[in-house]
Amino acid sequence: MQLFSILLLAVIIYFSWRIAPRESQEDAHVHGAGQVGLLAAIALFGVDYFTSYFYATGEMLHALHPYGLEHLGYYAVAVISLANLVFGGLYMYSLGVFKAGGGSFAAAMRYLGPSLSLIVAVILLQDYIFTIVVSTLSGVDQLLSLGQAGGIPWFWHFLIGAALVSVTWAITIRGRGESATIVFGGLSIFVLLTIAMAIGLLLAKAANVPPLPAEEALQPVKSIWEALFHVLAASMKGLVALTGLEAMSDGIQFVIDDDPPFVKWGKKKLPKLQALWNFYAGKSGIGRAVQTSFLFYGAITTLFLTYFAIHFKAFDYVQGRSLVGNLAFIGFGALPGGVILFWAYQILAVALLTAASMTAFQDLQAITWRNVAIGELPEIVVYRNPKGTFTRPVTAAAITAIIIQLLVRGNTSTAVPYYGVGVFVPITIMGMAMREHVRQKLSGRARTFGLFGTSLSIALSTFIFIGQIVTKWNEGGWVVLIVFATLILLAHVILLSPAGYREPEDIHRVVREKSRIEGATGNVVEWQSLKMQQYRYQVTLAVAKFFGLFGVFKPLRFDQTEKPVNPGEFEDALHHEQSTSFIEQYMDKKK
Repeated sequence: MQLFSILLLAVIIYFSWRIAPRESQEDAHVHGAGQVGLLAAIALFGVDYFTSYFYATGEMLHALHPYGLEHLGYYAVAVISLANLVFGGLYMYSLGVFKAGGGSFAAAMRYLGPSLSLIVAVILLQDYIFTIVVSTLSGVDQLLSLGQAGGIPWFWHFLIGAALVSVTWAITIRGRGESATIVFGGLSIFVLLTIAMAIGLLLAKAANVPPLPAEEALQPVKSIWEALFHVLAASMKGLVALTGLEAMSDGIQFVIDDDPPFVKWGKKKLPKLQALWNFYAGKSGIGRAVQTSFLFYGAITTLFLTYFAIHFKAFDYVQGRSLVGNLAFIGFGALPGGVILFWAYQILAVALLTAASMTAFQDLQAITWRNVAIGELPEIVVYRNPKGTFTRPVTAAAITAIIIQLLVRGNTSTAVPYYGVGVFVPITIMGMAMREHVRQKLSGRARTFGLFGTSLSIALSTFIFIGQIVTKWNEGGWVVLIVFATLILLAHVILLSPAGYREPEDIHRVVREKSRIEGATGNVVEWQSLKMQQYRYQVTLAVAKFFGLFGVFKPLRFDQTEKPVNPGEFEDALHHEQSTSFIEQYMDKKK
């Protein structure tokens, strides 16, 4: 009996390892060390989203099951499906506009001004760190599901979580190529084992395997409005993994500028679909291919887990296991020697949830060096090793995540409100920026549809942002508002301090010499940095004038010679194709 499971697992592992991407010396020479292709991009920028499978549905149904409302979970699935389609479409469109990367930070800088761009930059840092916290603590939950040990003392949750963060940190600093190989192999094993589990669940259903015994007394719902509130809360808790959209948009700078293999094949074999191949061509096309999976994956997996969880009463904390742990126990139990597959699946869940931190680590690198260039972080943060990894922000984020795990006492649910809420501020700002792009650049029917789509994304993301805070108010939603306000204020304090001042020479050193960024991406960030210095000057002058009204100090100390340079329009940097970098023209003027 067990031989079948052992052979099946061996075949799955071998196949997954064989198809995993590997960075060759030739690719590193042509595209640059650490630049990734389609399969590696799926692994590094999709793993956080894909592994939400292990905790999002559990969080969603746990908002309903204690009240006997789990049958309403399908309405929450519908909300999640709509959000995935709307936000996925928004970010896929934005990749064609912002091919140099930067996500909502770059979009806000171009169309909405430096103030909102600075807010996004700060919130994304907070969001990526909490991605590390939530992913690793979810991995702890899956690990403890193996021994039905979910109720052990909290410090074990923390210690195991800290160990998992340390492992992910060590893998990340070894380089993007090795990280992609490991993570893609794990995702492939996950997909194949999940198919096997689904077959087992169908067999268990056909064999009339009884539901798990209830272990929780139901709390009565007093009104239809209370029931609707719980459905809304469930929807909000299921929408915790949309960071993958912003992650791919931020991390596009680490993607090779080449057509993915399926596009090369399509252009040769199916030339009539040229419009489709053009949509998925180049580095933007690779990003769009990754984001296409976001349109449907969340809805399909959430529906799958919801259906079987309701049927078998397999919710979080029942039998000391997570929702997925319970379904894996039932599904693999219907297969010959399934206990081996169950253990392999749960151990894999721990590994993948730990690896989900890599998405955050990659995007922390993408946003951190930009924050240094604009004057939001000290220059010492920037160091890029020969393999293309920014090791210092990775290390700082790992330490911060471990401290937060200690503060939340190793409890995943305590950290989730800070993680989920922060996702939707950048999405809202991206929608606002893309709406402005559509208004300025498009006409006719395209403009009409564009305005409708972007307006819908703004309305939906704003509604979800408010819903996240309201439905998680008792879980710390009110603290999130205080944290956000504090971070935004602190960001402006740092920018206005001497540490936030950047000469053109400083920006050139950070972007070109320390970060080793070339081409359009480097030109755009140089433009963004100069724009932020303009904003810094304007805010400093406004603050000086305000305090000058009370005689604290006078604004006359800011004479005209201290004005930062005017970098012109975004297009000037985007289309700068001279032999020198964009900012060198301003360095010459300062001499």
